[in-house]
Amino acid sequence: MAKSSDNNQAVSTIVSDNNQSTMNEDEEAIHFRKVIGAFLYYRTSARNRVRRAFYSYGRLSEAHKRLVPKYEGYLSQLLKCIDQNDSLIRQMLTGCEHLFNNYSMPSSCNDTNHKSTEQDSLPPPSGVTSMDMDKVKTTIKQFVRDWSTDGEQERLVCYAPIIEEVKKRFPIIPTMNEDGSINNFSSTQILVPGAGLGRLSWEFARLGYACQGNEVSLYMLIASHFVLNRCSHINAHTIHPWILNFCNNLSNEDQLRSAQFPDVNTASLPPNSRFSMSAGDFLQVYNEPNDWDCVTTCFFIDTAHNIVEYVERLWKILKSGGVWINFGPLLYHFEDIPNESSFELSYADLRTVILSYGFQIEVEKLPIRAGYIKNDRSMLHYEYDCVFFTAVKP
Repeated sequence: MAKSSDNNQAVSTIVSDNNQSTMNEDEEAIHFRKVIGAFLYYRTSARNRVRRAFYSYGRLSEAHKRLVPKYEGYLSQLLKCIDQNDSLIRQMLTGCEHLFNNYSMPSSCNDTNHKSTEQDSLPPPSGVTSMDMDKVKTTIKQFVRDWSTDGEQERLVCYAPIIEEVKKRFPIIPTMNEDGSINNFSSTQILVPGAGLGRLSWEFARLGYACQGNEVSLYMLIASHFVLNRCSHINAHTIHPWILNFCNNLSNEDQLRSAQFPDVNTASLPPNSRFSMSAGDFLQVYNEPNDWDCVTTCFFIDTAHNIVEYVERLWKILKSGGVWINFGPLLYHFEDIPNESSFELSYADLRTVILSYGFQIEVEKLPIRAGYIKNDRSMLHYEYDCVFFTAVKP
């Protein structure tokens, strides 16, 4: 996937990859427009779900309706929350065409009449599937995990151990510059594949490391660019991440509740920080031998079609003495997707593969219970028993 540099941004730069994408330019443009189309269809899709609830309520007997007199008001509040999320999405999309070969944006992105009720009856844009709409909803929730106080506990469980291990392995020792100022930067180069909305990468840059996040999902890249480059005030934006979760709610308020982001000023990185985001598939973008001091993978290695390829590539791109720090489960992403290849290994077999390539596992902790975009107020919770390890390339 080709990109253009975004040199005017102080926080993050979308950098060009060095390898051939599996998509040609026409396919990239089609994919870009599909992603934008899915974001723009969010309001219609979400309102259609609420319309179903209105319809079901309307079929109740009058006696049953009297038992839940506030139900229609609750549904009307959901519609308002959907409009707020839609407004944020459109703000997020503004200008993002310049990130990806200056692809043209759909005219509906600037449609001042997009809140017309006539829009609710429109079919999805060409190529947009229910899976694409799920990705939009996940992206909205990712703001909570990475950039809100509501996601702090999740970050403490999975990001904090990785950060502490990096600090232990690559301590930053302040030095004096020629002008007498203190230099708190490290020459250590850290790669974060599967960076999502960029919080872990941003934290490394804040500490003084040279860090690059890598992400293949355009949904995540567009959202990360927004939060990293266009959110200069703490809690400047409000989202309603749970409004389409109609099951397992203790109260209507739990479904309607909002979250604010970002919980930090993302423009507050020290001057001359070395932080960038690359777009593209990890295996296509990174192939240079002995290039990185450290690679951190958090909820990432199970995104592989063939996890052995990931281990092989990590061994190749790490320098001698380089460190691979991993946290996460093995929820193989392609395991149940039709027409997608997927090679799954148990952790015991994966561990054997890691050692076979020559890695030395120096730290290993399991299981560590962790959630992923968990709704704390839901009656249903999914958690993973994750593995945390540090593997060193001698």
